[in-house]
Amino acid sequence: MRIPPFQRFRRFSQISAVFVLGMVTGAVMYNAVFHLGYNVLWLNNQEMRVEIEQYRNDIKTLKKYNNTSTVIREIKLRMEESKDKEGTSGLDPVTVKEIISKMGTDLEPMRGRSMFDIDTDGKLARLLLDGKIYIVREKEYSAKIRTMLVMEGVLQIWVEIHPYKRS
Repeated sequence: MRIPPFQRFRRFSQISAVFVLGMVTGAVMYNAVFHLGYNVLWLNNQEMRVEIEQYRNDIKTLKKYNNTSTVIREIKLRMEESKDKEGTSGLDPVTVKEIISKMGTDLEPMRGRSMFDIDTDGKLARLLLDGKIYIVREKEYSAKIRTMLVMEGVLQIWVEIHPYKRS
């Protein structure tokens, strides 16, 4: 029995190897584009869920206190960029939204309070939340209240969020 020489199949094997490598490369590129698009979609979905929950709480509170004008009906938390940019690079928008929603649940007892008693309530909130550690995605973050402002039934709070460093 004779075995045909391999020289006859060398060109075919090279072309088929290049074709298979092209298929693998194409599959990797398609998978990367698909996961990048899915990641953007997931981040938008998480942001929208947090906003929907916040809007539901606001609607419930506004319905409850719609006849009174001197109470805190709504609490808006905003993140303030810190002056040193070393710690803010690791904060993605989903993490910030989760921390803000956790702070919102901590500040929930302030809803319905009189706007004229904000001096004692502000001190209480500052004592409770200043330097509090929030755990999001197995990482620790500390929040620091910068400014509190009450206007027309809306309590606006600006906070700085940093990754927590143990000393």
